Amino acid sequence: MGKLGWKDLLEIAHADIRKIHEESLRSDSFDSYLGIQRELSPSRISEISEYFRTQDATFPTSIILSIKSSSIISKQIDVGLKNEYADNEQDNEIVSNVIIDEQKQIIKIRKVKEIASILDGQHRIEGLREGFENYLFTEDFEFNITLFIDMDIDDQAQVFSVINKAQTKVNKSLVYDLYEFTKVNSPQKTAHDIVRILNKNDKSPFFRKVKILGVANDKDRETIAQATLAELIIDYITASPIVDRDLIRRKKNVPIKKAGLSYSTKDEERRIFRSMFINENNEYIINVLWMYFSAVKKRWPRAWDDSSLLSKSTGVIAFMRFLRPLFISLGSRWDITENEYYSVLSRSTLKDSDFTKEKFIPGTSGQSKLYHLLVQECIANGKPGFVPE
Repeated sequence: MGKLGWKDLLEIAHADIRKIHEESLRSDSFDSYLGIQRELSPSRISEISEYFRTQDATFPTSIILSIKSSSIISKQIDVGLKNEYADNEQDNEIVSNVIIDEQKQIIKIRKVKEIASILDGQHRIEGLREGFENYLFTEDFEFNITLFIDMDIDDQAQVFSVINKAQTKVNKSLVYDLYEFTKVNSPQKTAHDIVRILNKNDKSPFFRKVKILGVANDKDRETIAQATLAELIIDYITASPIVDRDLIRRKKNVPIKKAGLSYSTKDEERRIFRSMFINENNEYIINVLWMYFSAVKKRWPRAWDDSSLLSKSTGVIAFMRFLRPLFISLGSRWDITENEYYSVLSRSTLKDSDFTKEKFIPGTSGQSKLYHLLVQECIANGKPGFVPE
């Protein structure tokens, strides 16, 4: 185990999905490894590359690498550039890839492109590569690495299996709840604070309806996960919460509107809470959500209070999506009243009994169906002020 600078790590490490597949065709023992080798996710890489550029970026867990202790290479080739061997054995020589100096506690790795394979950490490394290709980064950035030397393919499969099958995913609601302890504002903290207020106030339409930490203490009443509601709010604040948070942290002693966050008319149309957030008017965001969902509750009281599909993720996500065109059609004002929202929602022909999983299948298809029905009945059909997505 040791530490390695990011430039060196990018040079020596690789995850060869094609080679893994070829190996699996030749070795039954490799099947389990192939079965859990993950294809790289572009969205995950992009998210990590954004995080690398933030002020407080850190990855305390190890990048796990595998390397052969030695390689056979041609005497005619610079050992620092290539890792190839000649057809004639007499023209080859054995070179060490790893030298361990126990006295100085240093591990020396032969600096050759892609000499080490990645057992765990390929998304971090590719996110690092993308981040530094598109961003001028001059500071030193080091990683913890765990290096396995001369590990056979079966053992590599075992290590990969334990890492990727045994670990437990962190509850996303718990992650958002931890923002309560941060001192600097951010889209994440704002969303957390708003969700908590909506859940705690007995006049709120969401009173005790949120599954705090993602776990319901009262399954009949608590119907929407804390993380789900928080992420819906964040989506109306920013396209990149990581970047916004970092800009605010770098200028934590000045108002948010002076922290350099981007803002445009297009932002206003897509991110309807952005100007409120930038101007630190979180109470305006609370008022919009409070009035809007109070109108939803007033329009379909039985469905909302009976914990039907309306107040679960399918319904809440669809109505949050519908909020944007409705909010804009009513003038994009933070002080739109419950009655104004209710007047528009009253155009819908939906009844309390319609909010069932048979009519609106749980998931994206049901959410989309409900959203489009609301648009069609409430603000489309030539009515003034309709704003398409």
